[in-house]
Amino acid sequence: MTYIVNDNCIGCKHTDCVEVCPVDCFYEGENMLVIHPDECIDCGVCEPECPVDAILPDTEPDMEKWVEFNRKYSELWPVIITQTEPLPEAEKMDGLPNKLETVFSEKPGKGG
Repeated sequence: MTYIVNDNCIGCKHTDCVEVCPVDCFYEGENMLVIHPDECIDCGVCEPECPVDAILPDTEPDMEKWVEFNRKYSELWPVIITQTEPLPEAEKMDGLPNKLETVFSEKPGKGG
């Protein structure tokens, strides 16, 4: 099992999760985070830290596409290990539908 980040992170990018990750498996895009599924050790400490419930185990229904999504972008984006401020519109973006189609950016974040 592994944990993944889903589309509710898009536009929010809270980084509380990266502070607690013991293996530094989070990667930063311009407006979201992903988890490298091969680096995640299934400890689960990140899941309760996400204030928008964007981190889920891959055992939830229909997670295959999110596992591959996280894998793809974790190989393109820089690792992030330091907590930063969420995006300015985070509160407004929480729960907004269709963010993958309307808001998602493939651009990498700064990492760090």
